[in-house]
Amino acid sequence: MKTTVGSHKSAIMHSMNALDITLVLLAAAVLGVVAFRMLQLPPILGYLTVGILIGPFGLKVAEDGAVTHTLAEFGVVFLMFSIGLEFSLSKLMAMRKAVFGLGLAQVVLSILISMLAAWGASMWLPRFFQIGWEGAFALGGALAMSSTAIVSKMLTERLELESLHGRQIISILLFQDLAVVPLLILVPALATHSGNILQTLAWASAKVILVLVILLFLGQKLMRTWFKIVVKRRSQELFMLNLLLITLGAAWVTDKAGLSMALGAFVAGMLISETEYRHQVEEDIKPFRDVLLGLFFITIGMLLNLAVVLNNIWMVLLLFVGPMLLKLVLISGLAKMFGNSTSVSLRTGLALAQAGEFGFVLLNQTGDLHLIDANLIQVILASMVLSMLASPYILAKSDVIVMKFSSNEWMMQSLALTQIAARTMTAKKHVIIAGFGRSGQSLARLLSEENIDYHALDLDPDRVQEAQMAGDHVSYGDAARRESLMAAGINRAAALVVTYTSTASALKILHFVTELNPSLPVIVRSHDDTDLDKLKAAGATEVVPELMEGSLMLASHALVLLGVPLRRVVHRVQAARDARYESLRGFFHGVSDATDSPENMQIRLHTVVLSNKSHCVGKLLPELGLSEFCVDVQAIRRGKSRLELTNSLVLQAADVLVLRGTSEAVARAETRLLK
Repeated sequence: MKTTVGSHKSAIMHSMNALDITLVLLAAAVLGVVAFRMLQLPPILGYLTVGILIGPFGLKVAEDGAVTHTLAEFGVVFLMFSIGLEFSLSKLMAMRKAVFGLGLAQVVLSILISMLAAWGASMWLPRFFQIGWEGAFALGGALAMSSTAIVSKMLTERLELESLHGRQIISILLFQDLAVVPLLILVPALATHSGNILQTLAWASAKVILVLVILLFLGQKLMRTWFKIVVKRRSQELFMLNLLLITLGAAWVTDKAGLSMALGAFVAGMLISETEYRHQVEEDIKPFRDVLLGLFFITIGMLLNLAVVLNNIWMVLLLFVGPMLLKLVLISGLAKMFGNSTSVSLRTGLALAQAGEFGFVLLNQTGDLHLIDANLIQVILASMVLSMLASPYILAKSDVIVMKFSSNEWMMQSLALTQIAARTMTAKKHVIIAGFGRSGQSLARLLSEENIDYHALDLDPDRVQEAQMAGDHVSYGDAARRESLMAAGINRAAALVVTYTSTASALKILHFVTELNPSLPVIVRSHDDTDLDKLKAAGATEVVPELMEGSLMLASHALVLLGVPLRRVVHRVQAARDARYESLRGFFHGVSDATDSPENMQIRLHTVVLSNKSHCVGKLLPELGLSEFCVDVQAIRRGKSRLELTNSLVLQAADVLVLRGTSEAVARAETRLLK
């Protein structure tokens, strides 16, 4: 019976065409991402998991064939194109010590240590490890990589991108991304060499140099000119087609030259990064990159044979713990050698101990070239997935781990708090500024001009040092920590202003303010009105949505220039603020606006045209019952006139109603009006 079922599933797999396989992969991707988003885990793990489930070693829903390989290769191409877009000589020069010092040392030493470990394992465990030096080199390159997606997301959420350890982490990740390009070229060259390794490498290097010279020399001259011609046509469709042509065309050139398609995509991205169209290109290419990259990770999951993994579970656990500990010790030690404190070094090592996306790319290439035994690849793949699953939890507990292993961490944090307290000890009725970026510095200058004391907290050490030297009252500290607020004199402060747009951090600050000094006025900056009510409910005295304030300023200047009396303009602006921007909350959404989601249910405006058959024709406004959907009628236009909204107004055919509410609520209200 089992054989019959297995044969039936196999027959189904072989009968699937390209469309069937693509639909199966897309459906699996959607389900996997939804499930892992609900668990607050990175989507990449969802892709890998569904790949394991639907693959030839799981439920056998999809086969690992030519179609899946093609989609996976396109995913890598667009990923490398995105890396090329982020390539910036000025950025590299500013971080050159950390990138080409710490990053280079980490990748090179990781490869060398992995090669030595593989050689030792081949001697002591010949049953599991039968691997040549070429395969060991490729494996070392794969294990040297860390997850840019997971780490950068976690650092952003924890507001640690600009911290000392955040900069070290980003520098190493940047070099790892750059190192993938030569590794993708070297590994196939090593696999195909016929004995004279130097001749093989020299020939590969010559091809790379020739292709790069052609692409860079011709591309540099043509790219900007060609983009100007395309942009002048004012067609988004043409711009998108041109972008796909350049990306895939450059990949085709390097592929025909016997090199990696990823190299051509990387160079194309690098060329566009030097033009003024870089940011537009980045936004346009993102959907293609994310979808295809997701499909790539599904195909990686499809390679995993759970039966082999379970039969070698102890080896999986060994390769899960071993490389993570090795990278932790290696990266922490290198960071310490490069002059960082013990706590910064440990945080850097903990953040980068896991495997990375490019590790899967290199491992997949290694398997295709048969440099490593297929069963060993299964074990390594499983251990890499486990390390990525563990990474968010390790990062979340990094503070506790650092406190336990770094004897001076308590002292350093206490010293930082003592310095904050010493600077604010005599301050009374001062303003605490959370964040000393551009907004925070502008606020500080205005307060100084009015002889009002302030003290700012910021997590960028360079900014803090320069501002302190210039005489500004600023200290290194996290305003979202209870201890930092207490050291800054929250009990003696007159007000607190959050100058950066992070709702999560602002909510933490408001929680501590409510606990420590509930009567303290708190002004919070936000990007728009999405979280306005949430912040007000958490205790914010005022919330300043920058998009709303920008609209008010534009309107006030326009009204004054058109001859409206200044007093009336000021009154209108103040009335809008007093009403918490109620009259401005909601706008007509277009194609360029982000689609509403459960996490971001913005208020929107929507027009509904009534016909003779509409259910609401002949009814009064109060009879519509739209309030149960939390939808308001903002305006009604009849012909060229805008009607006054009264309870006695009777709706007629051809009336245009402007509704305001969330997308779901407006859709339900429209259904009631028309049907």
